Amino acid sequence: MSFDTQQRQPGFPRLLPRPTVQTLGASPIRELANSAMGREDVLPFWFGESDQPTARFIRHAAMESLSHGETRYTQNLGRPYLRHGISEYLSQLHGTPIGMNRVAVTPSGVSGVMLAAQLLLEPGDHVVAITPLWPNLTEIPGILGARVSRFALSVVDGKWSLDVERLLQTLSTDTRMLLLNSPNNPTGWTISEDEIAPILHHCRQHGIWIICDDVYERLLYDLRVASAPSFLRHYVPGDRILSVNSFSKAWSMTGWRIGWLVAPPELLDDLAKLIEFNSSCVLEPIQRAAMTALLEGEDEVAALRQRLAATRTSLVDQLRSIDEIELPDAGGAMYVFFRINGYPDSMALAHQLVNQVGLGLAPGSAFGPEAATWLRWCHATDPERLQQGVQRLQQFLAGNKG
Repeated sequence: MSFDTQQRQPGFPRLLPRPTVQTLGASPIRELANSAMGREDVLPFWFGESDQPTARFIRHAAMESLSHGETRYTQNLGRPYLRHGISEYLSQLHGTPIGMNRVAVTPSGVSGVMLAAQLLLEPGDHVVAITPLWPNLTEIPGILGARVSRFALSVVDGKWSLDVERLLQTLSTDTRMLLLNSPNNPTGWTISEDEIAPILHHCRQHGIWIICDDVYERLLYDLRVASAPSFLRHYVPGDRILSVNSFSKAWSMTGWRIGWLVAPPELLDDLAKLIEFNSSCVLEPIQRAAMTALLEGEDEVAALRQRLAATRTSLVDQLRSIDEIELPDAGGAMYVFFRINGYPDSMALAHQLVNQVGLGLAPGSAFGPEAATWLRWCHATDPERLQQGVQRLQQFLAGNKG
């Protein structure tokens, strides 16, 4: 009897992962995109990435490294030159010293979130997440057996807003961790300096860890400001602050899978062990490319920011001309988050848009139940395509009246 045949016999248990993994939800964005992948009639705006490839000089750095045979193992925490480069970059950006003894290179931003969670969470720990939120951030603590409470942003005076006073009431002595993403994916909400101070004070008093997803910190629509307000600017020794970041968004390096984690220096030795047991290290040519991005890529970041500010303004103006649409203001990222009156199920609506007019948007339900009526539109693309997308949306609404 073969092994395959044996498994089909009565009495043998089904092959299953542990229950926590079974309960993980598949990404609704992936589900939607996979259903229409390869269709030339679809305009896709569902993924969070620029339609431009990584800059040539960054790609060239990786190719040069490969041509020199730099394909061997590297340090768990990343090459010293890149850790030092990230340290220098962040210190200048935030106007405060951030030593390389606090910096670890990670294989992507999401890996940084997983490493931070593995570093700090035990089964049963209580995590509070500001939502709606990219689902990876809320699922990772659950994978490790933690309990996640959702604290929803709200729309106040036409703008995404955080009720700080009510948040502080939620962050009690039984809270282990606060998860915060600013600028926020999907809403674009961006924390203010005035909001950071009371949150940090409260978390210091109660010993609560703050995990900041800062991946979009450079992508602000106000071009006069270099980056979003950051908890890193307020860090003092002893603070329980970890900042996760990535080269994916600001430098258009989504497929490269490289990021970094800033943590208290006391945690770096244990973090290195976790990296060893997760991925060991990051390929050197990718680290070379990342270092080149830091050294030579500021013009690329500035150009992307200008482009995003222009495409957002254009898309918002077009969408707000449609009576059925509600679209709050936001401070950053690369998305327009909006809803259409009369369509309470964003997943059903997203499928209708794909099937009827070939418009690919991300359903808000992917980011949590508080966003079930919303849609996310990535505007990091050509303005002409955005205009075509709006025309398709108008065509859909016209065809579904009554």
